[in-house]
Amino acid sequence: MSARAVALEALLRIEDGAFANLVTPQLLAQSDLDDRDRAFVTELVYGTTRRRRALDWVLDRHTSRPLVELDADVRNALRLGAYQLLFLKTPPHAAVGETVDLVPRRAGGLVNAVLRKVAQTKTVGWPDPPTRLSYPDWIVERLAADLGPDTALAALEQMNEPATPTIRDDGYVQDRASQLVAEHVDAQRGELVLDLAAAPGGKTTAMAHSGAHVVAVDVNETRARLVAHNARRVGVAADVHVVVADGTHPPFRPHSFDRVLVDAPCTGLGVLRRRPDARWRVEPDDVDALAAIQRQLLDAAIPLLKPGGTLVYSVCTLTAAETAGIDEWLRTDHPEIRVADAPAHEPWEPSGRGARILPQTAGTDGMFVLAGTLHPS
Repeated sequence: MSARAVALEALLRIEDGAFANLVTPQLLAQSDLDDRDRAFVTELVYGTTRRRRALDWVLDRHTSRPLVELDADVRNALRLGAYQLLFLKTPPHAAVGETVDLVPRRAGGLVNAVLRKVAQTKTVGWPDPPTRLSYPDWIVERLAADLGPDTALAALEQMNEPATPTIRDDGYVQDRASQLVAEHVDAQRGELVLDLAAAPGGKTTAMAHSGAHVVAVDVNETRARLVAHNARRVGVAADVHVVVADGTHPPFRPHSFDRVLVDAPCTGLGVLRRRPDARWRVEPDDVDALAAIQRQLLDAAIPLLKPGGTLVYSVCTLTAAETAGIDEWLRTDHPEIRVADAPAHEPWEPSGRGARILPQTAGTDGMFVLAGTLHPS
């Protein structure tokens, strides 16, 4: 299969419910493409998925039937071709001709005609920022309300750019913002540390490199096995103990741990550059539902701390409900947690009693962190 054919197959599977970051490597592993074509496939799949709303708006200007009424293979081939023309600036003879070859002969004329019209588009008069940036309206509105319009739009612009891989000294690929969260836990040699929502294991393994003994919990057995695999791969398996359990009801004795990291499930609105399909999956109601889970995890984590032990809460999202809202809840519901000084150095910036990294600050994921110590009354 050609690079574009592999990309089209990935887009079809994503529209059918597959995750882009899982299906793309799977299809590439089954192909015989060279490194250059593999990178091209990833760019096509991730970019077309990110820009789906913008692409659909342009394509609908040039089709006699709404795009949603076309067959899935034709619809996604049109998106693939339009992405190359509008965002990669691929020469029309390549973008149009190669895309036409991907669809059944009966659809070739339609795809050719529509993409040639797109190729003639000099400027696009976008109707609004959500369409131009290719996000659901609610995400743009929510972040504008929580961060301020200018900051939100800058974050959303940045998250439309491809993520640059960051490789740790041990070979583990992990975004710099996540590495900084693990560093903020400040696990010490010989300490017992709990990572209450550990998969895939990036922060677990980073903390284990300090010489701490890390108990890594995940509710999903497959994801828990991934943590164990990654610990073996980077040489810290002896210091990582994986437990399959529900983090809201952890099977540990009270006051067992020197430090607990709650890297909580969240809406992921700070990592949309590396999870291109997430913007189309997360729903407005998910914000409050996940904030409730975050509170449950913290309720479960705090009793596990030794007196004077350290609690670190982090999320890779930017909504107020999952960041400042959790901070305020801790202040009122858990006054026994005395919040420590937040990181004051770049790329961190103050955010309530915690700190955040915005995607546009240093080209990393968006991240929030809050830390405190247990002082029982």
